[in-house]
Amino acid sequence: MPRVGLDLNRIIKTAIEIADNEGIEAVTLATLARRLSVKSPSLFNHINGLSSLKREMSLYGLNLLFDKLKCAKQDKQSNDAMVAIANAYIEFTREHPGLYELTIKAPEENDQEIEEISNGIIKLIIDVLGDFQLDEEAIIHTIRGFRSILHGFASLEQKGAFGMPISTEESFHFIIKSFLATLKSK
Repeated sequence: MPRVGLDLNRIIKTAIEIADNEGIEAVTLATLARRLSVKSPSLFNHINGLSSLKREMSLYGLNLLFDKLKCAKQDKQSNDAMVAIANAYIEFTREHPGLYELTIKAPEENDQEIEEISNGIIKLIIDVLGDFQLDEEAIIHTIRGFRSILHGFASLEQKGAFGMPISTEESFHFIIKSFLATLKSK
């Protein structure tokens, strides 16, 4: 019988809190049960195990990321929209470093929900890239390059790899502006 006050949403949010504060590897059913003051078997009334939990966290994270990117892009076009998306993406990785790790993997072939939200994020960027008048192949290359820049920067920042005395914000904006300048030259 499910415990009163314990539901999937509370489980997911508590797991995200653990992931963001201690790392994704700290998210275990035992740790989660302790944090929620329940016994591990109680979790199985809401999830089918750790992989099920991580899938739910991934879906939650992708929806959160999509909403953040969509809000940032609103009423912007071209370079301004891409810069806003880049800033929102990095902000998300800073707010949710553990959850972020669960959002970067390509969706499983048969997971419609995750595929749908992942495609929504891609479509959001494709819509902005329409302002650059790129062909279909160039759009795919651009999305991959943009994502690589964002993920690379976020990963290095999370690992504390930026030790030089120049602002990382300045570096980030320099990189994004340089990348966008290459799109104008096509």
